[in-house]
Amino acid sequence: QLQASGGGLVQSGGSLRLSCAASGGTFSRYVMGWFRQAPGKEREFVTAIGRNSDTTYWTDSVKGRFTISRDNAQNTVYLQMNSLKPDDTAVYYCAAKIGYTAQIMVTPPYESWGQGTLVTVSS
Repeated sequence: QLQASGGGLVQSGGSLRLSCAASGGTFSRYVMGWFRQAPGKEREFVTAIGRNSDTTYWTDSVKGRFTISRDNAQNTVYLQMNSLKPDDTAVYYCAAKIGYTAQIMVTPPYESWGQGTLVTVSS
């Protein structure tokens, strides 16, 4: 199971840090990723990190602003979001997929999804 947290309301240019805590499995077997779904849009891939933190992958719109990291000892993955824009407003979901490298997170299927946490960026 995955439990996402850390969402909230922030002004444009601000920062937020999301967390996703995993339970019930061997966390280090999974590639972890973040997705988001804006109002009226489909869910989209944001970023992912390999099982050993040796690979990362981002969508172009967040490169240089968002950083993904993980702590396998704490079974947690993080998303540090800086320089937030109104277009980043969405429900953010974490997801897990068995594998090694971050790039596999772009395509389904996925083993598990978190419940989502809302990020609202005001202009």
